[in-house]
Formats: sequence, C-alpha cells, structure tokens
Amino acid sequence: MAHDYYEAIKSRRTIYSLSKESTISEKRLEEILGEAIKHSPTPFNSQAGRIVLLLGKNHDQFWDATLEILRPLVPAEAFPQTEQKLAAFKGGYGTVLFFEDQAIVQDLMAKYAAYKDYFPVWSGNATGMLQNMVWTSLAVEGLGASLQHYNPLVDSWARAKAGLPESWKLTGQMPFGKSTAAAGPKEFLPLDGRFKVLR
Repeated sequence: MAHDYYEAIKSRRTIYSLSKESTISEKRLEEILGEAIKHSPTPFNSQAGRIVLLLGKNHDQFWDATLEILRPLVPAEAFPQTEQKLAAFKGGYGTVLFFEDQAIVQDLMAKYAAYKDYFPVWSGNATGMLQNMVWTSLAVEGLGASLQHYNPLVDSWARAKAGLPESWKLTGQMPFGKSTAAAGPKEFLPLDGRFKVLR
C-alpha cells in the first residue's frame, strides 16, 4: 500500500498537452472529487473547501471568458502566447474549480480570536492539500492536469456562472484531460539544504 502511494505522488506532474477525452467516466470523476473534498484535512475540521466541476460547454465557456477577461490586461505583443496557453487548457476534457468559503473562515476568526490572523493562512494550506489530493487522484486515473491561478480576475464570472455565493473565493483552476504528451524530465534540487534532521 505504501509503495502505491509513493508511486502515485511521483506520477502527479504538470501536463499541458491535453485532449477532450477522459480515461474514466463522469461518474468516476464525481466519485474521486467527492472523496477528495470529504477526506482532505481542514483547520478545526471547518470543511471550507468547495469544488465546481466544469464539463462540456461549461468548461469551454470558462476558458473563453478567461481569455476575454485577460485581453485588455495583456500587452498586445504578448497576447498570442496567452491565447495559445488558454487554448491548450480549453483543449482538455474538463476543469476543476477550487474555492474556499470565506464565511466559514470569517466565522472561525471571530470564534477563535487568538488564532484569527492564522485562519486565512490555514485556509490556504487546506486548499493546497485539496488541490494536491485531486491532482494526484487524476494522475492515478491516467489523466493529465495542471494547476492555474487566474483568480481573482475570473472569480466573479465563475460565481455568476455556477450561481455561487459571494463568500466562495476562487483559489485555483485545474484543467485536465487525457494526456497527449508525457511530462518532460524534472530536475530536483539537492535535498541537502532543503531537508534537515535534528536528533
């Protein structure tokens, strides 16, 4: 079992070359996302993490809208590169949107005043763990993915599209699909200087 876990975390890589195919059914997708959001750790068991799964036209519309939001903000000479990048994300099968419910975070800040400055940090930690859990789960199922951060620019569009409360803060977007090209080699810094053991 332990070996399987370590192989799984090694298989989680950033994949940009995606197709509009999936290696698993939509039912299985919903199952693994549900398990991830259920079992991912949260501060004080607050369970503030939220997920919206975009498939089909909703996935396409999200990346089209992101492109139009970026158009007036990106210099004209750099825009073709932005278009190419977002076309690759749109070329995937779907997108997972990650949110943190700020109403829960604010409630914890009020309830536990001694820790109030830490709850936003812990919320960030929690969404990172959820994102990693989903990303690794997709990799185990044979799907490529990457983690993007076009928030907060696209927050309002995403909330309006899905009919979400204002308190849901977008923390990341994960386009995914069947990989059309393997991840390239990855260089690792030496552990010396990054990892210390005190005995």
